[in-house]
Amino acid sequence: MDPATIGGIVLAFGALVAMIFLEGSQLTSILLPAPIILVLGASIFVAVASGTLKDALQAVKALPRAFVGRPARPAEAIDEVVHAAEIVQNDGGLLALEAESQRTEDPFQRSALQSLADGADADQLRTLLEERIETKAREDAVAYGFFNAVGGYAPTIGIVGTVVSLTHVLENLSEPAQLGHMIAAAFIATLWGILSANFVWLPIGAKLKRVSDLEVERLTLLLEGYMSIQAGARPRVIDERLRTMVPDEPAPAAKAA
Repeated sequence: MDPATIGGIVLAFGALVAMIFLEGSQLTSILLPAPIILVLGASIFVAVASGTLKDALQAVKALPRAFVGRPARPAEAIDEVVHAAEIVQNDGGLLALEAESQRTEDPFQRSALQSLADGADADQLRTLLEERIETKAREDAVAYGFFNAVGGYAPTIGIVGTVVSLTHVLENLSEPAQLGHMIAAAFIATLWGILSANFVWLPIGAKLKRVSDLEVERLTLLLEGYMSIQAGARPRVIDERLRTMVPDEPAPAAKAA
């Protein structure tokens, strides 16, 4: 679990609450049901309207990854590829990877290992794996694109709520004692539009995109590693090559003779 998203959102709202109290105001002054319902509800519904129902369901399904998902680690992918290369080297060739393919729960790795064991040529293998990576990236783009869309609509819908409220204010100019409160309440919709976009929806969209980018990076490392195995490279060479593809991953220390 990566606590960055939930921790960041909680701290952001904490900073808002601190400002409210430091200004001598009350938290209840921004917790007005009508603008909150309009901004949150309409923002989500127009985002649903901008795509398909399947897109929205896919986004909801992906939402937990922004809070409790474990980001992919490239180093683990490198270790798995090197392990597969060692099996090929020590157990007599690519056919030995068939048993290994049955032990992994990762569909991408299972498919790649089985293809290697079946003797797929280099072009076929690369095409197969690249298409799987591209499909994964497109699926992820639907999810984070949905939350980015919600974040894009929310501020404008907040303005719509403010205009509606100000219309109500103009209908009650005969009550000057109430105008200050009514005008302040009118701007709460704009506040929640900007607030929800920048404190919730856009951070979630950005986090899901980052998680997707890390997963695509992991799959790309696996792709290049399996292609190296298919080409007959030795485990040590594969290890060094893959680590050069990861900026923050140090090369392994040389073993003593």
